[in-house]
Amino acid sequence: MSDELKRGLEGVLVAESELSHVDGEVGRLVYRGYDIEDLARGASYEEVLYLLWHGSLPTREELDAFAANLAAERAVDDDVLETVRTLADAGERPMAALRTATSMLSAYDPDADTDDDDVTETARRQGRRITAKVPTVLAAFERARQGEAPLAPNPDLSYAGNFLYMLTGTEPDAVSEETFDMALTLHADHGLNASTFTAMVIGSTLADVYSGVTGGIGALSGSLHGGANQDVMEVLYEIDDSAKDPVAWVKDARENGRRIPGFGHRVYKVKDPRAKILQEKLRDLSESSGDTKWLDYTTAIEEYLTDEGLLDKGIAPNVDFYSGSVYDSLGIPVDMYTPIFAMSRAGGWIAHMVEYQADNRLIRPRARYTGPESAEIVPIDER
Repeated sequence: MSDELKRGLEGVLVAESELSHVDGEVGRLVYRGYDIEDLARGASYEEVLYLLWHGSLPTREELDAFAANLAAERAVDDDVLETVRTLADAGERPMAALRTATSMLSAYDPDADTDDDDVTETARRQGRRITAKVPTVLAAFERARQGEAPLAPNPDLSYAGNFLYMLTGTEPDAVSEETFDMALTLHADHGLNASTFTAMVIGSTLADVYSGVTGGIGALSGSLHGGANQDVMEVLYEIDDSAKDPVAWVKDARENGRRIPGFGHRVYKVKDPRAKILQEKLRDLSESSGDTKWLDYTTAIEEYLTDEGLLDKGIAPNVDFYSGSVYDSLGIPVDMYTPIFAMSRAGGWIAHMVEYQADNRLIRPRARYTGPESAEIVPIDER
């Protein structure tokens, strides 16, 4: 057994998966063999969930049944909604509120105490309920912060369309719904990242799906994992408030030692393929609304940093550089960006838990002890 220390488990192979593959050298993301660009443009988020959970894209009949079952689970118990309101009134952060509410949802799950021999099917049923209810929880939380009552889910709307409706009170137009659906697909899975690994570790103990998703939310809430799209948007707000040219602002910021968020990735050495798609959708939204400000800012910044040679150093735009502008254009508050990331990624967490538990082995790494070799207890009155 090797004693080589791998900080952050970097480069350590811990599992095999058929779910997603990230090729950072060429900028390619694949879900079960399908290129992310093809899925984002040619499949709905519901189809992508089905693909991740069942291994193939659904037929029309399978999709209709799957989407209907998902929509039927969107309602959330009044006790959970009351807790969400309490958290909003207390000024709780959205990710913390989502973590608490997700854990609480398990109390109302009919399979919570099921001793089912088919662990996979139980996990899928629970996973379907979690995935269906998280948008309801998030929308209710935001409306509570605005002093408004939650809206009941609309089963006639798509997963993406229903969330935007519950959040804003208005059914989205076709461009907004399609854009948000694409954003959900782009964030659904991404290899064995920190939050996915957290969910998988929890799943390896044979804990239930609620535990794994709650753990995933906790991991994603950390500033080194989720939240970069919020950082990008806050920088764009700062640029806009300064009334300076965005390139001039970025030049000054870099000279003062500031890092520009949304550039660079632990895996990608070229432009994130998800960023390319969201840049296109930001253009569509901008043309639809007639407001091209964020598109102009982000495009100018990317062109400047590219000319400065960042891409040559393997520092390229990642998905967060454009997702924040897309969400802002959809009327989504900036501190809801990471919870929406979690809303999408929950489907991937669930898929990884189900896949790993099918050939389960408890994940139990080692640590090298660096403390004292021997210590003697001194009586408490003599210390």
